[in-house]
Amino acid sequence: MSKKFLSLLAICAIVFLANCSRIEHNTDPIIGIWSQSNTITIENSAKQTVRKEWIFNDVFLGRYHEIDGTTITLKTDFNWSRQDDIYTLEYKGLDGKPNNVITIKAIEDGFYLQEKDGATLAIRE
Repeated sequence: MSKKFLSLLAICAIVFLANCSRIEHNTDPIIGIWSQSNTITIENSAKQTVRKEWIFNDVFLGRYHEIDGTTITLKTDFNWSRQDDIYTLEYKGLDGKPNNVITIKAIEDGFYLQEKDGATLAIRE
């Protein structure tokens, strides 16, 4: 009887400790997909869309894409962090791409990311 009781006590302790070690869910408003699209005129007056896309996840990582028409021309990962209302994006493996320092701004029909110089980086999809 005491072996069964000790086994039950051990199982209860394991379940209790497993429940205490859950990772807190990140609900930061930046999580999701943000994009910037521009239409450019190329040879013969044809138009092509150039799209930049930032995908933020809940573990402070993300994926950045540059898409020319239908072709992905650049793809890299980035780290993101938040200090008060200021976000910093640090790109991995791109020596020439500087970090982005941004804030989230609200507009009538959604949200956008604003760079520290006031320029719009991307809008929320």
